Amino acid sequence: MPNIPGLAGALGAQGEPNPRPYAQVITPRAKSKKGVFDVHQVGSRLYFEIPASQVGKDFVITSVLAGTPAGIGLNGTLGTDRLIRFERRENRILVRDVRYNNVATDSLQQTRRAMSLIEFYPIIASLNVETYGKDSAAVVEVTRMFTGGVQEFIANGRRATVDASRSYIDKFAAFSRNVNVTAIQTFTPIGGAGGIPGLPIPGFGGAAQATTEAYTFSIVRLPDEPMMPRLMDARVGYFGENKTDFGSNEQRVLPRRYIARWRLECSDQKVGNLCAPKKPITYYVDPATPKWLVPFVKAGIEEWQPAFEQAGFAKGIVSADAPNDPDFSGEDASVAMVRWLPSPVANAVGPSTTDPRTGEIIDADVQMYHNIMDLQRNWYFTQVGHLDPRAQKFPFPDSLMGRLVQFVVAHEVGHTLGFPHNFKGSSMYPVDSIRSKTWVAKMGHSPSIMDYARFNYIAQPEDGIALGDLVPKVGPYDRYAVMWGYKPIPGAKTSEDEKATLDSWARMQDSVPWYRFASDAGAGGADPGEQSEAIGDADAVRATTLGFKNIARVMKLVEAAATNNKLADYSLLRQTYGEVIGQWATEAAHVTKIVGGSDKQEKAVSQGGPVFTPVPRARQKAAVKFLNDEVFTTPSYLINVPTLRKFEADGNINRITGAQARSLSSLVNNTKLQRMVEAEATASNKADVYSLGEMLTDLRRGLWKEIYGGQPVNAYRRRLQTTYLEAMASKIKPAPPSAQDALLAQFLGGGIVNTRDFRPLLKDEMRVLDREIAGAVARTSDRTTRAHLQDARDQIKAMLDTDK
Repeated sequence: MPNIPGLAGALGAQGEPNPRPYAQVITPRAKSKKGVFDVHQVGSRLYFEIPASQVGKDFVITSVLAGTPAGIGLNGTLGTDRLIRFERRENRILVRDVRYNNVATDSLQQTRRAMSLIEFYPIIASLNVETYGKDSAAVVEVTRMFTGGVQEFIANGRRATVDASRSYIDKFAAFSRNVNVTAIQTFTPIGGAGGIPGLPIPGFGGAAQATTEAYTFSIVRLPDEPMMPRLMDARVGYFGENKTDFGSNEQRVLPRRYIARWRLECSDQKVGNLCAPKKPITYYVDPATPKWLVPFVKAGIEEWQPAFEQAGFAKGIVSADAPNDPDFSGEDASVAMVRWLPSPVANAVGPSTTDPRTGEIIDADVQMYHNIMDLQRNWYFTQVGHLDPRAQKFPFPDSLMGRLVQFVVAHEVGHTLGFPHNFKGSSMYPVDSIRSKTWVAKMGHSPSIMDYARFNYIAQPEDGIALGDLVPKVGPYDRYAVMWGYKPIPGAKTSEDEKATLDSWARMQDSVPWYRFASDAGAGGADPGEQSEAIGDADAVRATTLGFKNIARVMKLVEAAATNNKLADYSLLRQTYGEVIGQWATEAAHVTKIVGGSDKQEKAVSQGGPVFTPVPRARQKAAVKFLNDEVFTTPSYLINVPTLRKFEADGNINRITGAQARSLSSLVNNTKLQRMVEAEATASNKADVYSLGEMLTDLRRGLWKEIYGGQPVNAYRRRLQTTYLEAMASKIKPAPPSAQDALLAQFLGGGIVNTRDFRPLLKDEMRVLDREIAGAVARTSDRTTRAHLQDARDQIKAMLDTDK
């Protein structure tokens, strides 16, 4: 979607300025509104009347997709915000693209003088002064800022321009701190009427085509008195503003990071031992929200109130109904709102806008897409449907679905309070605790609602956990993180003054492990305790064993739950069956991160000790055994032929082996293999290391166990074994990386792992396997198995052939 269409780029003044009398420009037919600066619409033209008091001040401008054809874009999507400043030069107003990426924290005059050399901000628009108003306020026409796009500033690489002749100003509003403009914009693909045939528009559905969409722009005046920023600490999770500090006394340029947080200040009033905030963080509920869901949305917002109490604030966050005001809009960058948006996308997001000078959050819009309920139903049924009778028939009752929506709202509000995902804390709860009804009632099954912990899929029927405690809630880590980021520190006048106290709070993680934070849940991450969609990953083998028991129970409920509507077809049954297998694959993959893993605890230098500690050899070896026994062995309880034949004639081999392949791919991931090589090379005691050679041998003996026992190989195992050979071939004879692969690796902050350090071992494995298969071929009487094994030998020969 456009960044700020029509504002940025070569928007130049037309001819020499020639100010006219005010009444000739702002005529009696003008529609006018007063605010931070006055706004006038005369016919199709829009004018800003910018007083001298607003010249040279900083404004944030945001754009929100306010209306779009179905299937193209997502209503409510935020564009990239931009900081601008109006400057007056004779009879022109220049719009500067201001940036606060660089700071100088010392007070040396030389540093300040040097900084001026790089604080040279681009002019992105030059506007002729059309007339002058009261107190010499400059009146400029800004129509083209919102109706004429410039290609260089259309975001996401979208191949389109704004056609000004088919675009117009729809409405506007002015307030004490901001001005809102909603423009109807028609986008024309580059390359003619049809653009490039079949070229999709990134972030949008369909091929390139002309579209007409609505965007609301908010231009918001930043506070005159910047909030005192709080310095970021890697041990506690916050979004933030990244700076380059040229004023450090450490003889190098340092990164300087401020956390993103709302400005929450104590008033003189007390509520018990808590302070009443001068201005609570207020989230409005979108009037478009289905009425039956409004109480749940409000509950999701205010679920954070106890966390702010721990930071010293009574009702630091509140929900509110939208006022009955035609100028009130959830697209307003000075209004925080939980929006309800019509979209088939099964998701929700929580973006926010910050003051780049300090990290102060000035706007937030949780975007709840209507189809989030489909996603929640799938997750809840596949994870805990066997425990909750309400979930065993679709659709769910409103009371259950409303509670699930509340959980999503609370999670997304957390993002707009400044919190990224925390995938570490859930691995700090012992598996036995997650099965304890008294523990989860008090602590939840994950310490953070910002984890992707979803529902308690470990809980067994005999555990007796209350249904309400199966759902995540704002937990101990969340309360701790709010305290760390929002609690006032008496006597601190600067960010530096706060550092000692913040460090002492961060050290609480040493004695309270579920206060720990990490957001790296990627497949290449080393820590098996940093995983998404996981609970109990302190012992992923045991947790997955319990989860698999529940999946077997859930699979028996699929057909009855998904065919409750007797007049419907079997599409929901197909979807639900696939979702259960997807949950199985997710839980299985959790075990793979143990292998070659290192447990991590973020630390400051003064804490001492390693940040990374290799996972013990026995734990890694047990993980591979579990994968061989429970994941790579065909899970028969996932194959219900009578149910399958309700919606397909074939396809389940692809479904099951595809799920298994997720774990296999993760287990032999190049980054993991390289890490195992290095672990062995750097170990002081080789006997403590689960070496790559030992892992590959264990995997081979598990994946190909039929050849050792003279057993036939069924269709599922044949496919999995072939997938394994294909994976080995891709490492022994890797294809040259494409430019796209290299770009992606650079984007993700890594490189393409060269297989040279472990390729010899892989080739040796293939030679051993070839010899073992050769012996098995002679012993097998099953024709299909024999053909499969002979084909496997052909594949091995091809990957080892140096002439190809």
